[in-house]
Amino acid sequence: MRALNYLELESALARSGIGTATDQQRSALEQTDVEVITSPWVGGNVDRGLRSALYGGPLLESVDVVHLNTIGPVSLALARRAKSKDIPLILHAHTTGEDFAESFRGSNLAAPVLARYLKWFYSQADLVLCPSEFTKNILESYPVTAPIRPITNGVDIDALEGHDELREEYRDKYDLSGMVVFAVGSVFERKGLTTFCELAEETDYDFAWFGTYDTGPQASATVTEWVNNPPENVTFTGWVEDIRGAYGAGDVYLFPTKNENQGIAVLEAMACGKAVVIRDIPVFSEFYTHGEDCLKCSTHEEFRAALDRLAAEPALRERLGENARQTAADHGLDRVASELLTIYRDVTNH
Repeated sequence: MRALNYLELESALARSGIGTATDQQRSALEQTDVEVITSPWVGGNVDRGLRSALYGGPLLESVDVVHLNTIGPVSLALARRAKSKDIPLILHAHTTGEDFAESFRGSNLAAPVLARYLKWFYSQADLVLCPSEFTKNILESYPVTAPIRPITNGVDIDALEGHDELREEYRDKYDLSGMVVFAVGSVFERKGLTTFCELAEETDYDFAWFGTYDTGPQASATVTEWVNNPPENVTFTGWVEDIRGAYGAGDVYLFPTKNENQGIAVLEAMACGKAVVIRDIPVFSEFYTHGEDCLKCSTHEEFRAALDRLAAEPALRERLGENARQTAADHGLDRVASELLTIYRDVTNH
């Protein structure tokens, strides 16, 4: 079987959760007999495709299934072509109107418009994939009329091996000591930026957010304010060359996000055996259990109490971390490979 697994704007999205999820799909499919094509163009790029067409050859690769991970104009064109050619079309719903809000300047105003577009875009699929039952419920509420199936984004456990060896290097690099409270990923208010910084202001722990942040006109006012005027004990690292260093340097993964479709970085922190503190939002109830593999909090006071408790009880940090490893193991790429292979076979009747 030959599958197009496509990520529009791949270079721009390489550092995003969508980019990570797509990479993990492709890595997982390497364990199967599926031949994965990542570019729709013959020869791997537009120029070679056009050259092929100029000399009477095909412009686009021949595939048995089209699996698209983004919602842009090229993805739309590929989706319409797949439908016209009766090629099974899978659209992966990494984006909803709800999780787009509080991301960039103006995103709150754009979110309702985006949701209406997504209703139409996803409904043309033969199958919509999404990371959670929570996201499935959101899509059904639009309503998206195509069949919807949840599948974990997974976690590449092997890629995180060796994180402990980078601990001292990254703690020295960012001047971190003691129990380090940390986050990983792009800096957005939706991900709980204000809560993260306000907790830092009230405590003496070192806080570090490992991930990129916007400084241009598209950046939200909240992100700009916190990044330019952080509390004394908060470090915004920007792009990190080796993400394993972030997980090595940190001790307690703090993620007070307001809305997620799953949260790959949570699984990565768990795979590294870190104690995890997350906001008690519906999507996390599908995957994580308070007091076993994480601590869930609803209020500012609960977040503060959780951090103080973890600082005072190293044994609790260790127990939560060990249980978290088991949770992450349930979302390994072997599971992603098995589920994607079944899905591809189902839609192609192979």
